[in-house]
Amino acid sequence: MVRWGAPFARVDGRREDARGATELDVTLVREGPAGGRKRIRVNGVPRRAAALAGELRVVVFAPEDMLLVVGPPALRRGALDALATQRFPAYGADLVTYGRALAQRNHLLRAIREERATRDQLPYWDGRLAEAGGAVLAARRALLAELAEPLAAAHREVAPEEGALGLAYVTNAPPREGERPPETLARRLAETAEKELWNGTTLVGPHRDDVAFVREGRDLASFASRGQQRTAILALKLAELDLLAELDGRPPLLLLDDVFSELDPARRGHLVRRIATLPQAFVTTTTLEDLDPALRAVATGWRVEPGGEAETGPAGPATDREGDAGGRNGRGARLVGARG
Repeated sequence: MVRWGAPFARVDGRREDARGATELDVTLVREGPAGGRKRIRVNGVPRRAAALAGELRVVVFAPEDMLLVVGPPALRRGALDALATQRFPAYGADLVTYGRALAQRNHLLRAIREERATRDQLPYWDGRLAEAGGAVLAARRALLAELAEPLAAAHREVAPEEGALGLAYVTNAPPREGERPPETLARRLAETAEKELWNGTTLVGPHRDDVAFVREGRDLASFASRGQQRTAILALKLAELDLLAELDGRPPLLLLDDVFSELDPARRGHLVRRIATLPQAFVTTTTLEDLDPALRAVATGWRVEPGGEAETGPAGPATDREGDAGGRNGRGARLVGARG
C-alpha cells in the first residue's frame, strides 16, 4: 500500500533456489487521488505482471478467502485464475487477451444499441472473444481436473468424518458432445445475440462463470456451517500447495495474512503441520497469541511500524510495545517467517 501523502511504495526481494538467484522489484506509483500504476522488474528488466508467476510461485491465504464458499463468484474466479496463471504458462496472457476482447465487444454492443455502430462489426469480436475465452475455459477445466485428487485428499486429512469434497465448474455455456470450447462460446454468443444487443453487454463467457464447492452432489454454500466452510477453504489451500509443489519439486511460498484467528485449534494444527514441511512461509498477524504455539516456537518474528525500523527476533512469547501502526488498537503489524 502507498502510505498517505507518499508518492509511491516499493517492495523488492531476492529468490534463491536450485536454478540460481533472481531479483524481484514491484513499485506502486500514485497518480492522482484514486489512481496509480504498477512497475515490475525482474533482474532489473521491466516485465508484465503475468511474468511473476513463473518466477515466484505463491499460495496466499487471506481473511477474504474465508468467503470463498459463500461469497460472490468473482472471488472464486479470482482464486481459480491466480492458480491457473501459475500452473499454465500461457494462461495469464490468454486471460488478458480475453479481457481486452470483452471490453471491445461490450463497447461495440453499447454503440450498436445507441445506433452509433452497425452489427456487421460484431462477428470479428465474436471470433476474438470465442478463441481467447475458449483457451481460458479449457485451462480452467484442466486445472479443476488436476485439483480433484489433491483437494479430496486434503479434505480427508482435515475432516475425515465429512464426505468427499470437490469443485464443480458452473457455466452458462455448457458444451455439447464433441464441441471444443471456442465452438461452444461461438454458439452461445449467436444464441444470445439479440439479448446482448438489448442489454449492451456480453452475457456469456468465462467472466460470467463460477466454481462451486460440492459435497455429496450438493453445493456447500447451501447448507455448510461456518466451520465446514473453513474446512473446505483450508483443504483448497493445502491442495494448491501440493499441486504446485508437484510441478517440478519446488514448493511454493506460502503467505498467510492474519488467518489463524479465523481457525479453531484443530484446523490451526493442520496448517502448522503443513507449514513445517515448506522451505519458507510468511505469516502476518496483529496479535501473536493468535498463532499456534508450535509455530511461534520455530519462527522468526518481525514487528513492522510506519516511520520506524523493523524489529526482528524470536516469534515466541514477547511483550508488545504500543505503536502507531494499523488496527484500531494502535498496535503494529507482526510478520512471522517460518522455515521448515
